Amino acid sequence: MMAYSRLLLAALLLAGLSSLTHPAQARGWHDERADVPQTVSATCDNQDFLSKQLAYENGGAKADTPVHICGKVIAVSPNAKRTRSGWHGYFYVAVSPSVSIRIVSGLDEMHAPAWPWVAKGDQVDVVGRYYYDSIRRQGVDWTHHGTGRSWHVPGYVTVNGTKYD
Repeated sequence: MMAYSRLLLAALLLAGLSSLTHPAQARGWHDERADVPQTVSATCDNQDFLSKQLAYENGGAKADTPVHICGKVIAVSPNAKRTRSGWHGYFYVAVSPSVSIRIVSGLDEMHAPAWPWVAKGDQVDVVGRYYYDSIRRQGVDWTHHGTGRSWHVPGYVTVNGTKYD
């Protein structure tokens, strides 16, 4: 009986602790959804991105989705940051006169020079995975060439005509 109580207590603790996992940390564990497209447009499609963003903000399903966006870089984090999944570089792209989006580049996975390889004012073309956790926690990641168990669309960033993947 005591062993059963310990197992039950352990199960309850694990169930409670799993709810403390931040949604962004759990993103890699999302089940693959059949309704998420497995390709992106061959050309930049900011209107498609803006439509998806608006749907998410209005309460639509928030599944990670592939996007192909372009625009001018409006801000760059000058220093790479180490997260539990490796080194990342961050910058913001204006996709419309009133909307910008954070781009997350997995530097360990990309074929690119030392960070920062993008500067304010650069023109970029980005293919990656749009994630939306909340209005303040959204962006485009998976901007590198690789794919994985949870993501099947290779990404890239083209900066002033030079492609980094």
